Amino acid sequence: MGLFDNAVPGGNITKPLMIALGALLVGKMLSGKSAEQPQEAPAPAPTPAGTTSADGGLLGGLGGLLDKLRDAGHGNVADSWVGTGQNQSINPGDLGSALGPAVIREIAQRTGMNEQELLQQLSTALPGIVDKLTPNGQVPQQHQVASAFNS
Repeated sequence: MGLFDNAVPGGNITKPLMIALGALLVGKMLSGKSAEQPQEAPAPAPTPAGTTSADGGLLGGLGGLLDKLRDAGHGNVADSWVGTGQNQSINPGDLGSALGPAVIREIAQRTGMNEQELLQQLSTALPGIVDKLTPNGQVPQQHQVASAFNS
């Protein structure tokens, strides 16, 4: 996966975790690349209320994810992932509260993971993934984030 090789502790990103990260950050990749998920039709899933269209992920891309974290009082954590210093960790419960139950439920369905396992893996992976996607402390444009998932 190149860009994400050392982003996650242990260096191992599973397919369900990539689907979850894609759902949060790029949206589009889910309908075409989840062929191993026969229970899910390739039709686009409905967007949970209060979120943006699927082409930017369930939350409107990386910027939307960061905004959700800031709005939930975790701006210092989110900013540490974007900035050039040490990445702060986030508790799975705090991440779940920030993302909201509808988003967590949607991603859990798409990945086939239970919600607790999903939050555990996302809380471990997101600091490193966001850090890798934001070199020099700059949030990239949406097409740049999408291309990182396709490389």
